[in-house]
Amino acid sequence: MLEGELTLVEDGGETLLRAGDGAAFAGNSCNGHHMINRSSVTTRCLEVISRNPNGIITCSDIDMMSPSRDGRFLHKDGTRIRGRGE
Repeated sequence: MLEGELTLVEDGGETLLRAGDGAAFAGNSCNGHHMINRSSVTTRCLEVISRNPNGIITCSDIDMMSPSRDGRFLHKDGTRIRGRGE
């Protein structure tokens, strides 16, 4: 975190990150995460990610994942998410 504070939401719970704090995740850990600004001020953070073609993006709050190799959106059990009209 560069400025302000964000709440890091992971599969295991929430952590408040303030300026100077950082978080790291092992590749393919399947620990989905996102950040929420619950404060009244603008925050600034630096995000560094890997685009490893064998990586998997996992969502923590919904039943969705996306293999980096093809960008498809799947349920966490690997079945395809169907769109409207399918």
